[in-house]
Amino acid sequence: MLKSLKVLDFSRLLPGPYATMMLADLGAEILKIESPSIPDLIRTEPPFDGEEAAAHHYLSRSKQSMTLDLKQREAINLVKELIQDYDVLIEGFRPGVMERLGLDYETLKEVNPRLIYCSLTSFGQTGPYRDRPGHDNNFLALSGALHYSRRQLEPPVTMGIQVGDVAGGSLHTVIGILAAVIHREQTGKGQYVDVSMTDATFALNALYGSAYLACDVEPEPERQLLNGGTFYDYYETKDGRFFSVGSLEPSFRKKLCEALGLNNQLDLAFSRQPQDEISFKYEVRQAFLKKDFNEWLRIFESVEACVEPVLTFSEACHHEQIQARNMIVKVQKQDGSSQKQLAHPIKFSEFQPLYNQVGKRVGEDTVKVLEKLGYTQQQIEVLQQKGVFGTVSTK
Repeated sequence: MLKSLKVLDFSRLLPGPYATMMLADLGAEILKIESPSIPDLIRTEPPFDGEEAAAHHYLSRSKQSMTLDLKQREAINLVKELIQDYDVLIEGFRPGVMERLGLDYETLKEVNPRLIYCSLTSFGQTGPYRDRPGHDNNFLALSGALHYSRRQLEPPVTMGIQVGDVAGGSLHTVIGILAAVIHREQTGKGQYVDVSMTDATFALNALYGSAYLACDVEPEPERQLLNGGTFYDYYETKDGRFFSVGSLEPSFRKKLCEALGLNNQLDLAFSRQPQDEISFKYEVRQAFLKKDFNEWLRIFESVEACVEPVLTFSEACHHEQIQARNMIVKVQKQDGSSQKQLAHPIKFSEFQPLYNQVGKRVGEDTVKVLEKLGYTQQQIEVLQQKGVFGTVSTK
């Protein structure tokens, strides 16, 4: 689908690599430019499958890897040679780093005017925080969402998935790049794309952010429709497991009451009075505590009330819906075996996502890339001796 799109990837950690993995799944050619001396933390974060981290095998699947010491002039010249044949460059350094290296957009667009250059950073290229470092929980904290996404009188909960990094950073990066690609097809012009993970996370305040801006209603913990202010919540079972209840629509709410044995509470269930909502939530909570997890599983298996169990990840992997949607795939490893990974989540009628191989060893394609540029073995060895791409083998 994106087989004609070539991406030079300078990003590290999670947000940028997740974005370029999605592009690779869709057929784009991704060349990772990695440091020969400073390993990406994704490569070193356990657990490991063989010599490489499982997260690296996943986030770097279908990508090539080239090492370059960007502090050396020859390495910068190599990037400028490469960029002539690439459509997109993505980087995640702090603002000003690529400019100091001589690899900023203004410099590289002179080499390739059609270049789409995307910077994915914590706070963007402007504003008083542009040079400040940040991580996922910082973006969520500054977005305002963590304040009302918690229990009253309790601290925010650390998320197991990286909402700011991925929903904020990665997905908006993919959207920005593909929008720029379409614009280039229409106009012939490349452009600079500035993605701030803080901006993108702030924009996820779709319901309560819009309500505050239009109506001056400050969202507070456990006060709104979807943050625990009503029965829309999570409920503990007799054996300490949990179920999610989202029975907002009247037909679903009626079925919820029937399944929980709360037929005599229908008036309470449909009341919009704050005290009645609190009372109904209490009744739901008490009802769930009367049976264990498996008992409720059997009951709600045939009840369409928007009630689902809170699964462990291993349980989710074996869930019949996840299995039916082929959300776990086997990706080939270098030794010929395979590794299970999360699949690309979008289904297409005319295209199947590509999973060529798990993430490669650092610098594994350096020589291959140079040979494609026309470098001889002797020229490559000279660059090797200068340390331009570290200790990667030239054999």
